[in-house]
Amino acid sequence: MAKADTEGKTVEERMELAESIAKGYFRQGLNCTECVMRTFLDMHDAGLPDEVMCMGTGFGGGIGHTKNICGAITGAAMSLGMVKGRRDPFEKEEMKDRVKQLQGEIYPVFGDMIREIEAQYGTLICRELSDPFGDFEGKARKKNCMQMIGYCAAIAEKYACS
Repeated sequence: MAKADTEGKTVEERMELAESIAKGYFRQGLNCTECVMRTFLDMHDAGLPDEVMCMGTGFGGGIGHTKNICGAITGAAMSLGMVKGRRDPFEKEEMKDRVKQLQGEIYPVFGDMIREIEAQYGTLICRELSDPFGDFEGKARKKNCMQMIGYCAAIAEKYACS
């Protein structure tokens, strides 16, 4: 895939681009998690091979289509990890320092992102986000999911830029 041109763009412009790219991938048949992850691979030089996409495949439809935690939200967390995650969890020699790094530096960013998504939608659960439409395969649910995918990609981009 071609890398997205993000040079010189504001955070807001990057968020809009992420939303647009992610929605485009949904229209091409990628699942919710894959859409957000592929967007991040396009927008960031994460130093990861395209094959990492396989890690997100099973999270679509709320993890294996079980309608549990929304795959777009999972994709946002996985994608943010591409930028803000630890490359080497053993970099800190002492266990206490590893835990301190997680608790003090990493988890707060991820937690803030997830809380912002939950505040926007009222839930993180796929079935609660999609079942009000009564037909998981219907157009209304698909439109709603595409909006959710775009939003999650944009919010993840916002936190990646922070």
